[in-house]
Amino acid sequence: MSEKRRAEIEAKRAKLAELRKARADRQKADADRRLSESTGGPSGARRDVDDLVNALIGSGSRADGADTPVSSVPGTPALGHASLPGPSSVLSGRLSRQSDAASDSRYSLGTTLIQSQNGATENVIEREMTPRIVPDLIDIEQELFELPQKERVIYNKEVQTMEVETEPAAATEEEIREQILREREVAEAERLAHEQELEAESKRLDEEIAQEIREMTDEEKLIIFSAPEFLDFVEQSTKIIQRALNDNYDYIRDYTIGAESGTEASEGRIKNVCAFYDERFGKNRSITDIDWSPKYPELSCASYNKNPAALNEPDGIVAVWNLHLLERPEFVFHSQSDVLSVTFSPFHSNLIFGGTYSGQILLWDTRSKHLPVLKTPLSAAGHTHPVYAMQMVGTQNAHNLITSSTDGTVCSWLVDMLAQPQETLELVHAGHNKTSEVSITSLNFPDNETTTFWVGTEEGNVYQANRYDRAGAKAGLNQYDVYKGHSGPVMGLHFHPLVGPVDFSDLFLSCSVDWTVKLWRAKSLAKPSTAVNNVAPLYSFDEADDYVYDVKWHPTHPALFGTVDGAGKFDLWNLNHDTEVPVVSTSVGSGRALNKLRWERKDGRRAALGGSDGRLYIYDIGDMALPRESEWTDMQRTVAGIMGGGPQANGLGDDSARIVAGR
Repeated sequence: MSEKRRAEIEAKRAKLAELRKARADRQKADADRRLSESTGGPSGARRDVDDLVNALIGSGSRADGADTPVSSVPGTPALGHASLPGPSSVLSGRLSRQSDAASDSRYSLGTTLIQSQNGATENVIEREMTPRIVPDLIDIEQELFELPQKERVIYNKEVQTMEVETEPAAATEEEIREQILREREVAEAERLAHEQELEAESKRLDEEIAQEIREMTDEEKLIIFSAPEFLDFVEQSTKIIQRALNDNYDYIRDYTIGAESGTEASEGRIKNVCAFYDERFGKNRSITDIDWSPKYPELSCASYNKNPAALNEPDGIVAVWNLHLLERPEFVFHSQSDVLSVTFSPFHSNLIFGGTYSGQILLWDTRSKHLPVLKTPLSAAGHTHPVYAMQMVGTQNAHNLITSSTDGTVCSWLVDMLAQPQETLELVHAGHNKTSEVSITSLNFPDNETTTFWVGTEEGNVYQANRYDRAGAKAGLNQYDVYKGHSGPVMGLHFHPLVGPVDFSDLFLSCSVDWTVKLWRAKSLAKPSTAVNNVAPLYSFDEADDYVYDVKWHPTHPALFGTVDGAGKFDLWNLNHDTEVPVVSTSVGSGRALNKLRWERKDGRRAALGGSDGRLYIYDIGDMALPRESEWTDMQRTVAGIMGGGPQANGLGDDSARIVAGR
């Protein structure tokens, strides 16, 4: 039986004992009150005084040893006794005088005692006293015989009940064993009785509790299960449990044993960490864009297009996935149109921006529900065509969201005001045959640049544009410098990150549906062209066997970049090792097309790949993400060899590049 049940039973017993004690106290108080009322008043006190005086006088007479009763008044002969004639009267006279003397002494002693006890009784005794009569005594000679006095035996209670100690007889071994067995049996019986009593008390309490518990009806259960508070509680608590269950941490690991080796991805190998997919949200949908959280490295988001087979579901979805929660997304956001581009705000970790097929820009907050908290209106002031590219530029205190659509419009938005764009820029090209609009499919700003950007178009060309007028160039599209090299729409465009001791931020990569990846060097903005100038790529990577949908430089390694194509291949290139073939090429998932690639922001150890099957694949490239100190110098030699048409451009090894650089 549990200690809690014992404590409940003991508490009830203590309460019962208190009630009984209180009842006994009340009964005793009532008895004392009735006794005081029955013995109270002057008549009772008077009777007490008379009884005390009579008792004192009577005890004095019995102390003389006389057998005859003595009058209550000292010096007065007892009633019913006459004086004896002759010698008897003389003897009686003598005895009378002796008796009077003794009576006087006893009288004075009794009076003194009464005075010491109660001064009020003295007057009462004096009023009841009668004058003492002294009789005439005659001398008579008479022979006296002394009778033996009757012996008074006084018994003491203590003597009567005094225990006489005797020497106990020595107990035998058999008697001792029998006594121990009897004691054990008594103790066991008491224990069993106590347990039975506790069990009975427990059953009684259970019955009382069962009577108090009422079975809920189906309607009451439905009301509770459908309450928003209950649903939120279940949602949050189940996420926490699933995170703990999906964690690969070994809870029983013994740290006194040497660490295991070979758990990390080795050089030249990559490891599939997980694949995020939910049948409810990803069925018949494709991933259109992905991004990593700037604050939480375990969070990544993916945007999805519509599900043609589900008319009641939202057309567009953005799911936030957690590496510690594999079975379902951490957050799910809805859109009325296909979401084609998505990005986390680098300055507010709770905000997620999305560009839709209808041209709207949506803002979701992870602290809110599924619907966007802000969105742009469908008007001519913003975008009216699909938004395939967006990027956040600026600093913590001054930043803007730059978006572009296929109608050639580039808009700048304030984060907290999406009612209308802060700036609108129309990119037009007069040399186009059918229309002057430039259909933008990709956009990218170099690092530490907020006004000048490059765009990839459906025609396959890459253009440079300015948000504002600057020295020697006007706002809008630079029509003279045309980066021409692709024969199909440009699907991805990315500038080299500004990291490390050497600046390669003027290099950028582009990929196209023509199955190629091009390496470019951006022309200096200080010397804009005044006539049409076709800029050729530095190098072309022609290893792909299908459309190349995305390309991204590695965030920390200067010579590393990755590509994804329509055949479901993820290629990892290292220009310091080889420019002809990728160092790692792996087929991802079911072999369906991979649409997007995004490196983890912090160290680039993980890569997120978005597939057309609705799955988000996470890969770990291991130690390949850790650059050596000589990587930047080797990259300089590689670029020099490519620009000079040396052995590195023909795919020869790193040693040949060093020989060329040495010349």
